[in-house]
Amino acid sequence: MPNISLFAQDLSNLSVLIFIVVAVVTMFFFGIITMFVRYFKRCPSNRVLVIYGKSGTEAATCIHGGAKFVWPVIQDYAWLNLEPMQIEIPLRGALSMENIRVNVPSVFTVAVGTTPELMQNAAIRLLGLSGQEIRKQAEDIIFGQLRQVIASMLIEDINRDRDSFLSNVTGSLEPELRKIGLVLINVNITDITDESGYIEAIGKKAASQAIQKARGDVADNEKMGEIRVAEAEREQDVLVAIAHKARVIGTREAERDQAISVANMNKEQQVGEQQAAFEQEALVRDADREKRIRVAEANARAVEGENTSKAAIAASQAELMVKEAEAYQIGQTRQRQAKAAVLEAEHFAMAKAAEAEGREIEAKRRAELEAPAKAEKARTIVDAEAVAERRRLEAEGEAKAIFAKLEAEARGQYEMLARKGEGLKQIIDACGGAEQAFKMLMLEHFDNLVEASAKAISNIKFDKVVVWEGNGSNGTTATANWLQNMARTLPPMMQVMKEIGGVDIPETLVNLGDQANSPSHDADKPLAAPTKHAGQEKT
Repeated sequence: MPNISLFAQDLSNLSVLIFIVVAVVTMFFFGIITMFVRYFKRCPSNRVLVIYGKSGTEAATCIHGGAKFVWPVIQDYAWLNLEPMQIEIPLRGALSMENIRVNVPSVFTVAVGTTPELMQNAAIRLLGLSGQEIRKQAEDIIFGQLRQVIASMLIEDINRDRDSFLSNVTGSLEPELRKIGLVLINVNITDITDESGYIEAIGKKAASQAIQKARGDVADNEKMGEIRVAEAEREQDVLVAIAHKARVIGTREAERDQAISVANMNKEQQVGEQQAAFEQEALVRDADREKRIRVAEANARAVEGENTSKAAIAASQAELMVKEAEAYQIGQTRQRQAKAAVLEAEHFAMAKAAEAEGREIEAKRRAELEAPAKAEKARTIVDAEAVAERRRLEAEGEAKAIFAKLEAEARGQYEMLARKGEGLKQIIDACGGAEQAFKMLMLEHFDNLVEASAKAISNIKFDKVVVWEGNGSNGTTATANWLQNMARTLPPMMQVMKEIGGVDIPETLVNLGDQANSPSHDADKPLAAPTKHAGQEKT
């Protein structure tokens, strides 16, 4: 009994142990399944699964559109979003090849690439960054590359060949974006402008050329319309000529048939008349023969009647022959007139055709000459307007510069005159009056007056002095009278110099003037003995 109880107790313990082992194993497998379910990651199509940590030789394992188990503790995972990002680039003031600042606002669409290389670069450069931070990095790269592309191209090429510009932007931008794991999906250039108005001028030029081309096409179409109208008119004239010709020919044939019918009727009439006359003659002859037998007198009358009848028949036959000749002549004449009318109609139609062909050739040549001439005229007008506008601007600039210069000079002259007036006012105040100031200024300029007078007579050569004196006086008396007359003018001049300039005249000259003016002085007595110098001759 004790053994059985022990055995039962051992069985009980064993069952408990087995239950514990089963429970532990079950929990272990349940934990493994739970952990597997938790760390087995499935990657959707719009994301990239990045497993980092102990992931082999590479820095991270990137999976797109698949699934992979992430080992806990030694590995971890993160996600990269593949949704496109639109980046607005408000580029302004970029320098082109001509050093002209260009505004190129654009919108770029980028996204994370799905190739292994791009996913590795994105995992290294962009993992853990927000969408705004990724946009900022891409925006900086796009700004730099876009400026570089614009600097290597002409404005006209950028504006005209958008495909080449976009190709250059794509070729320059994609390698830089690939370095951070991004790909360029789309580039949209909203507008291209410049601060100098060069692109607008190019647009105006292109519009002007398009307008000129359209006008040329309109002129060509009008010329073609005129040519077609001329051809239609020519064809109409030809058809009218042909119809007229057919009508004239039909009319001439009808007239000819009528004339032939009339001639046939005349012929039948003449034949009938001749037959009737022959039968009549036969009957007459029978009657005459019977009458000759019966009455001799009747025979003579019958012969006379026979002769008369023959004469009438001959006259009728002659008249018939004349009418036949006239009818034949009229028929031939009308036939020739009909042929002449047909030839005239043909020649008229040919002349019309030649004239229409000449007008067509003239219209073509005029169109060929007028189109380039009109284009050259329009281009000359545009160039002349541009030159006139430039000259107008230059003239306005020169006029403004001249006006500014003259205004500055006028202000300078005004300032000088104002300062001079202030100085003269101070001089007058210092001298005690305008008269005293005037005398002082005259004294200041007296040396200049004397010098100017000396220069005025310095170059005059007095080879001889000729004095003409009347009243029978001799030469010495004449010379003395001349000197006396000259001396009489000195006192008034000396008085003026003394009153105005305050200059005292030497007493010798004053005495000389008083002596000349004294009434007791002998007019015949010379004032001083004349002195003869070299090169002078007294007369």
